[in-house]
Amino acid sequence: MDQVQEIVRLADGVLGRDVIGTYLHGSSVLGGLRPASDVDVLVVARRRMDEQDRRALLGGLLQISGSRNEARPVELTVVVQSEVRPWRYPPTCDFLYGEWLRAEYEAGQVPQPEPMPDLALLVSMALSGDHSLTGPPLSEVLDPVPRADLVGASVAGVPGLLDALDSDTRNVLLTVARIWTTLATGRIRSKDAAADWALARLPPEHRPALEHARQLYLDCTYSEESWSDALLTRVRPVVDRVLVEIDRLCTRIPRA
Repeated sequence: MDQVQEIVRLADGVLGRDVIGTYLHGSSVLGGLRPASDVDVLVVARRRMDEQDRRALLGGLLQISGSRNEARPVELTVVVQSEVRPWRYPPTCDFLYGEWLRAEYEAGQVPQPEPMPDLALLVSMALSGDHSLTGPPLSEVLDPVPRADLVGASVAGVPGLLDALDSDTRNVLLTVARIWTTLATGRIRSKDAAADWALARLPPEHRPALEHARQLYLDCTYSEESWSDALLTRVRPVVDRVLVEIDRLCTRIPRA
């Protein structure tokens, strides 16, 4: 069975008629899956899950997601419609599965409801992609995210990105470029398209590291990627330059 169909079937099996709709987002709808891309799925539900539901959904995802069964990593987000419509910030995520949390899941942690500023970005991306797997169009289910909250969520993630710069260099470079692009244009683009936009606006000395990150994204899994020492010395300067541009834009975009 196709992996996306397995995810839909699992969510339906756990939540049943309480699933309002299931929506594909991320790379799948922003330019196509790349070698290291996750399968990103948003589920909008009528109610919060109970503990039994959470454990059933988690157990199914541990089987569906990841390289252990030669499948793509899955990122599954569940939101309760009444908790995000009308929109409020920060929004609450009812359940989040990501492969980067597998060790915690296998140690017994079960995803619980919690505030998640990143949902502003995720919902905006899903609305833009408009790819319903089940249920009505997402625009009939969720409200658009105010621009001020999109800005707030983008900036809120910067400290965490800087902490991961050495361990997740490719993604950090591409994500800060996408934040810059989003703040400047109001559109959430694919990582490679955001890098193209940023590269056209960076001075020549700051382009090589971002160009390399973009090419890795297009061509390589994480295990296949490599960075020369010369390129690594250029990573922090380009991040700092992009952060200056982000700060400049933030001062010009009013908060609600």
